[in-house]
Amino acid sequence: MNKDFVSTAIEALRKGEIIVYPTDTLYALGADVYNKEAVRKVFRIKKRPYSKPFSVAVFDFNDLEKISYTNDIVKQVVKNFLPGPLTLLLKKKKVISNLITGDKDTIAVRIPKNDIALDLLSTFGPLTATSANIHGKKTPCVINDLTMQFRNNVSVYLDDGKLEGSPSTIVDLTTKKPFLVRAGTISIDEIMKVI
Repeated sequence: MNKDFVSTAIEALRKGEIIVYPTDTLYALGADVYNKEAVRKVFRIKKRPYSKPFSVAVFDFNDLEKISYTNDIVKQVVKNFLPGPLTLLLKKKKVISNLITGDKDTIAVRIPKNDIALDLLSTFGPLTATSANIHGKKTPCVINDLTMQFRNNVSVYLDDGKLEGSPSTIVDLTTKKPFLVRAGTISIDEIMKVI
């Protein structure tokens, strides 16, 4: 991926526009998590109810700590499984709008194992990481299909070929015992072993 494409995506994000970027599982719709109007655009583009929260992608543990509360268990899980196909449900900090979390006090955070995504996140900061699809429909795995689906609603598409990964495992780490919200590649047993 040409650095110029990532720079173009970052410029678009700074203007409050929406991009499509690759993760280690599927393509995602990216918006600046601190820009409420940009986040609203993602809801509109996806035709997604505001009550359904978005997950957020970050570059590393330091960025994760800026938007959510952590502890030793969270550190252990991050150290062992991230970047990778795992989403953590954590208590959110006030810097994150309730718009992203569907008025809940928790936030779903992940660090995708994809060089383009990490390049983008390291330079720009946290992004929405909701799958690039119309709510309730399958996520297209190639950019051509995505451009047809979203037309002029997305400013920049970062093409990383065909992406057909399974959705990430989601684990709630806000409870006393980690709770599996959605099964995925990483099992709850693997997570419990490192805790």
